Amino acid sequence: MKKRKLVITHKLEQDHLEQIEEIIPDWTIIAGNDRDTWQGHLQDAEIIAGWKKGIEKDCLSPHSKLKWLQTWSAGVDSLPLEALASKNVIVTSANGVHAYPISETIFALMLSLTRKIHTYVKNQQERKWHHSGMKLEMHEKTVGIIGVGMIGKEAAKIAKAFGMKVLGVRHSGKPQEFVDEMYTTAQLDEILPNCDYVVVTLPLTKETNHLFGSKQFELMKSSAFFINIGRGEIVVEEDLISALQKGIIAGAGLDVFEKEPLSVDSPLWEMENVIITPHTSGSTEHYNQRVIENILFPNLKNYISGAQPSVNLVDFSKGY
Repeated sequence: MKKRKLVITHKLEQDHLEQIEEIIPDWTIIAGNDRDTWQGHLQDAEIIAGWKKGIEKDCLSPHSKLKWLQTWSAGVDSLPLEALASKNVIVTSANGVHAYPISETIFALMLSLTRKIHTYVKNQQERKWHHSGMKLEMHEKTVGIIGVGMIGKEAAKIAKAFGMKVLGVRHSGKPQEFVDEMYTTAQLDEILPNCDYVVVTLPLTKETNHLFGSKQFELMKSSAFFINIGRGEIVVEEDLISALQKGIIAGAGLDVFEKEPLSVDSPLWEMENVIITPHTSGSTEHYNQRVIENILFPNLKNYISGAQPSVNLVDFSKGY
């Protein structure tokens, strides 16, 4: 009888491989960064951990044995969700592994824009001793967190250390610890005029695509800063650029863009009131460890016992 097969498209530490072998001792386990290591095993894999570009042909073929896909990323907007759903493939994401590094990036951007750290770095490079109009502080201001999941909750928790008022927006409108007032997505426009900082941590779905355009930026304070670490397509980038150029908002910290890499021709690169990071807000030394130990292991134990993987189970109807 042919062994059941797990394919992991990432290189794992030996101790993690050994722990997986203990959970599924009778399975064939294929793991590695090199595509040649696992390419020929995709059609036979019952479980694939780590979606890679170009594997759709094998994973979604009529002969594919795939029953469960564990992604290595929190976002699933790049996956062929409709095709996976039609084949009844269970999908679980890596949601939650980014809460610490992304919340740190959020506050790094907020603090840098508030205290002009990016301006002083440029001044340092030019050996220029200049005040540069420093005057703002972040304590006791109001932050609107648009998308209160695990990242949003951690950001709200940190905001409380600065004595900030936290307004949250989530699809359900359900209250959340550390958030003073919670609103639904339909109420987004109501809170924008009250925010000194607007932080977008939403996933990309049909509902969130281009959620922020000229109307939303015009509703914001002229002194407000806009932070986006969600997905670039949530924002009409042309409208954001216009809002920044016209002084409709004070500045922006951006980790994601409509098209990546960001074009060298984009006006965003040259703006004094913009900080750009190359979609790295989730990068962390602990990434693989968290995916494997906090998500893959418990899901694998559930799966092998006949239960459905429950950690970060993707709802196809919601798109996340």
